[in-house]
Amino acid sequence: MFRRRKPAIQIKTAEQVELMRKAGLLVGQTLHLLRDAVKPGITTLDLDRLAEAHIRDNGGIPSFKGYHGFTGTICASVNEEIVHGIPRPDKVLAEGDVISIDCGAIVEGWHGDSAITVPVGEITPELQKLLDVTEASMWHGLAAGVAGARLTDMSHAIETYVRSQGDYGIVEGYGGHGIGTEMHMDPLIPNHGAPGHGPVLEVGMCFAVEPMVNLGTKDTEELDDGWTVVTTDGRYSAHFEHTFAVTENGPRVLTALDEGREWFAKLKA
Repeated sequence: MFRRRKPAIQIKTAEQVELMRKAGLLVGQTLHLLRDAVKPGITTLDLDRLAEAHIRDNGGIPSFKGYHGFTGTICASVNEEIVHGIPRPDKVLAEGDVISIDCGAIVEGWHGDSAITVPVGEITPELQKLLDVTEASMWHGLAAGVAGARLTDMSHAIETYVRSQGDYGIVEGYGGHGIGTEMHMDPLIPNHGAPGHGPVLEVGMCFAVEPMVNLGTKDTEELDDGWTVVTTDGRYSAHFEHTFAVTENGPRVLTALDEGREWFAKLKA
């Protein structure tokens, strides 16, 4: 009987983590720019062009463009679209929409990956709560990413927080991942599950944590474009993501402009 091979997790030196911070900071700055640009009437392709120009003008390379044939610099997923939405000139944002913007950049061979979900104008209180719950669940997952913890401690922290906030659908089959010299590396990090399983987290490991939470069902389907993943009931979804490094002093969020200090302080309060 053969034992299943444990995935090898790339360990970064302190210097390599600093290079990942450069990539992560560029991604964070790009998303800050795009958040301010989101408004009724703008197209998802307009946002994509802004992202590509900003990344290239600041010495980076878009991670997503050309990845397995993907055509965009960002994934732009609107309303019931959960992830992997393709930027299009005919996808026009309207008042009351929400848009998930997922962005990645490479700097000196190292990757950063992050996502935000942004309201378009005024949205309903129900939708705003969905965004707030999803973002907070990500931070609970990040806070669990300490040296000595197990991989699924992050998964459990995400699920526990979401379940405490209401009857939401936590997307299965998509989740966080290792990251470093490649955008997607072992291991997969589910957004649900029991704690205490998987590899022990070590200083120098880097991961992307990314909950995807739906107003209704957790069930998904992929559209005929081969990329866009949507909810099967047509209800809206939210998606947040950050890249972080495991350090001796706790998780360092490489794609957050302040490295996560404000949110971690809030969680401890």
